[in-house]
Amino acid sequence: MPIEVNLDLMMVKRKISLTELSDKVGITMANLSILKQGHARAIRFSTLEKICEVLDCQPGDLLSYKKEG
Repeated sequence: MPIEVNLDLMMVKRKISLTELSDKVGITMANLSILKQGHARAIRFSTLEKICEVLDCQPGDLLSYKKEG
């Protein structure tokens, strides 16, 4: 998939654990882990907004496009 999720990088930069982020964002650790590993097929804007709020970042800090091929 050409969309890459850089959530793990932002979590390291902000020194926040998966458990803490899950609690603050209000989604399960399992769903957050799926997103973090790049296996999610979609994300709600409201979830993306909350993640950006908690991590004090922009959506572009979390998502990037890599051309395949």
